[in-house]
Amino acid sequence: MAVHISKQFDADLEDVRTRVLQMGGLVEDQIVKAIEGLATGDLALIEQVIADDHRVNALEVELDETCSRVIAKRQPAASDLRLLIAVIKTITDLERIGDEAEKIARMAKLVHTAGTVDMPRLELKHVANLALGMLRKALDTFARLDSKAAAQVVQQDRLVDDEFRSILRQLITFMMEDPRTITRSLEILFVAKALERIGDHSKNMAEYVVYMVEGRDVRHIRADAPPAKDPLAG
Repeated sequence: MAVHISKQFDADLEDVRTRVLQMGGLVEDQIVKAIEGLATGDLALIEQVIADDHRVNALEVELDETCSRVIAKRQPAASDLRLLIAVIKTITDLERIGDEAEKIARMAKLVHTAGTVDMPRLELKHVANLALGMLRKALDTFARLDSKAAAQVVQQDRLVDDEFRSILRQLITFMMEDPRTITRSLEILFVAKALERIGDHSKNMAEYVVYMVEGRDVRHIRADAPPAKDPLAG
């Protein structure tokens, strides 16, 4: 990050980055608790995840307003403007990851309220660890401004997608072999889809890091493709 004549501008930018990471930590905690609630049936933990979703939403609104004020007041250019644009996009994805954590918690509540009768035997731990790992790495690349590591996170999304397709095939098999498992299978499918979406949003966040550091928009190309001209560099 560039050093500016105005120390307050530097402080504003650093405060924004810090608050993004705080929001990321809260969202990560939501996912961990939702998955634990699904595994253990701890209804108090599940209810906590659902109730705390508003905290993530509030942080998104606060950060969005802060970025808008900084842009209006400082009229940043080049790398500073990329940083603020990346932050605005990142907090949107973090808020949506929080929504997915809430969905997992709600599905966990349905599953454990109804009991485990006709529950298909299926392991979600692996895909959950993959998705959570992507989020943690994306946040780490944001903290360290590491575009090379961010490009690696982008590539990892394929692993989550492959795992989701495998789970989908298994659930279809369960439902075809025993129609009594359909309701429980659909609930598990919603959880698996939420985890797949967490991977997608984490991938987006990693792409924003590449944009922030290198000025390259890699959303529809390979993240390790040759660099192009930065449109904000003039």
